[in-house]
Amino acid sequence: MSALLMSLLLALRNLRRQFRRSLTALLSIGFGVAALLVATGFNAAMFEEFREATIRSQFGHLQVTRPGFQERGRSDPWAYMLPGEIAVDSALLPPASTVSPRLLLNGLVSFGELTLPFMSEGIDPARDMLDDRSLRIEQGRRLAAGDHRHVVLGEGLARQLEVAPGESVVLLVNTPTGQLGAAEAEVAGVFSSFSQEFDDAALLLPLSLARELAQVEGAHAWLVFLQDTSATASALGPVRNALPADAFDVQPWYALAEFYARASALFQQQLDLVKGIVVFIILLGIGNTMMMSVLERTGEIGTVMALGNTRASVLRGFLLEGALLGLLGAVLGVLAALGIGQLLALAAIEMPPPPTFARSYDAALLITPPMVLEVLLIAIVTTTLASFYPAWRASRMEIVEAIRHAR
Repeated sequence: MSALLMSLLLALRNLRRQFRRSLTALLSIGFGVAALLVATGFNAAMFEEFREATIRSQFGHLQVTRPGFQERGRSDPWAYMLPGEIAVDSALLPPASTVSPRLLLNGLVSFGELTLPFMSEGIDPARDMLDDRSLRIEQGRRLAAGDHRHVVLGEGLARQLEVAPGESVVLLVNTPTGQLGAAEAEVAGVFSSFSQEFDDAALLLPLSLARELAQVEGAHAWLVFLQDTSATASALGPVRNALPADAFDVQPWYALAEFYARASALFQQQLDLVKGIVVFIILLGIGNTMMMSVLERTGEIGTVMALGNTRASVLRGFLLEGALLGLLGAVLGVLAALGIGQLLALAAIEMPPPPTFARSYDAALLITPPMVLEVLLIAIVTTTLASFYPAWRASRMEIVEAIRHAR
């Protein structure tokens, strides 16, 4: 233990002796680590908001349907109806969880001389779509408990119809028996979600109005909403085990949100490219710094080995210097990234929506302990690897030639 401590102190002293070169290396590592952490944290914050909006507006944390509904239900929805009474026992779920039914409807919506197709979901306004994590209300208000003949339209659909809150639209849908269900409803509000495609055709209405239009009593899906998304996996098992598999299909949100998965994978590839660039910067900078250190300390290396130090100890000493450079530089980078995160939180910068997204979001950094640990490991491992060749070269020097080089 004392030998390791002595080696650390010696490595720190050697870094301090070449202060300017060490400072340059530290700033290079810190810049790379900060850039990587900012990119990772920015991506994580954006996709956390995207994930929560996707869950709250479309899939729920868990979704209970009839077997086969996910594959064939959109083409023949009335063949996969659930009963009107929800069969999910709330005692199986974490505290503060809710279960809400949804009824899918497709039909036509008319305003004035314009008629457009729509995709609709009947929801329970008392338990579903309650906050901005689900839908952002751009005009008017969201559906409220007690609403019956009210609807909210996606921003794209409302723009195409040229309709505003307070005006009335006419809804037409096909019933399971092949008849037409019709109703007039007031537009309560206009919403935007994270999906532009969804907003261009979506319409939400109270479950009571949806059942009246379709002339049915049940629902197509029961959506389970949890307080904490990380509890999804732990809640999935008890619900699946409690419901007969031949009558109910229980799926978590991450098995249903294909667009989210594709977009997340695309951004992860971009992050991997950033990581590669950071590793290259560190390898180049630290390799050059350590090689210059070896050349300047050739005579010192020969003297140390002449006094009885082994080649392994010389190699270990230079590797330790590289690892310390990586650790200190990474700490600087982490502190810089945390500072940038605080500045973004104070500035409240609104970012334009990414491609295919429908709404803007506030720039933020979500920096978690696993992220910090990852960049620390990347910096330490990379600087240690970058130090290996210079350290190996120093350890392989001939004592006499090294001492003669210093004269």
